[in-house]
Amino acid sequence: MKKTLNGNAIKLIAIVAMTVDHLTWVFFPGLQTAWYVLALHIVGRLTAPIMWFFLAEGCAYTRDIKKYIGRLFAFAVISHFAYNFAFGIPLLPFRTGVFNQTGVMWSLAWAAVLIALCRREDIPKWGKILAIAAVCVITFPSDWSSIAVMCPFFLYSHRGSFKRQAVDIIVWTFVYALAYFLFLDRVYGVLQMFTFLSIPVLWLYNGERGKWKGMKWFFYLYYPAHLVVVGLLRLALHGDIPLIFG
Repeated sequence: MKKTLNGNAIKLIAIVAMTVDHLTWVFFPGLQTAWYVLALHIVGRLTAPIMWFFLAEGCAYTRDIKKYIGRLFAFAVISHFAYNFAFGIPLLPFRTGVFNQTGVMWSLAWAAVLIALCRREDIPKWGKILAIAAVCVITFPSDWSSIAVMCPFFLYSHRGSFKRQAVDIIVWTFVYALAYFLFLDRVYGVLQMFTFLSIPVLWLYNGERGKWKGMKWFFYLYYPAHLVVVGLLRLALHGDIPLIFG
């Protein structure tokens, strides 16, 4: 099969899937198990692995990793307020628990830091191991937790072998799904495994960015902007109630 999707097209798929998932939380708040609600959340499972994959690609292709990391952290801070407003989570973390205390951009920014550190030859192996452990602790409370660090890290390490990257997505998603199954909700824990649906989409990636150079900035802006809209809908439809687990 010919690989026909460029980066822009795949990112657009991620944006649509993310929007479907987040609007589903608004219109069907809580852990509802109606088949159509679960089906809509399954669509949303496409987004995270695509974000991880292109984070790894971004680290590989950026001309200035420091600026790239700085940009990610800037949007992580902006997205924290948007994410917590969207889902009714207190802005100050840990008031409702340790899970889902900030958006996934926090983990992605630290994933880029980890990739930058671990590709330096002047840092000893033990230092890199300590860095991995520290970053996992720092990112544990965010959306997708430390998985959104470790999976991009391995996707970067296994660039050039899509089979190994596909295994990375399955393995690290399983770790997250297991934790979700054991500590949050069994049905939604199993649902997390549907991230495997992103694998055939990513397999179609032809290695090209696409003609429109503005997609990078569009995604950075769309993520917090659509979360603000989600938050406004939440307040209009339900009042100030949380939509997902804290």
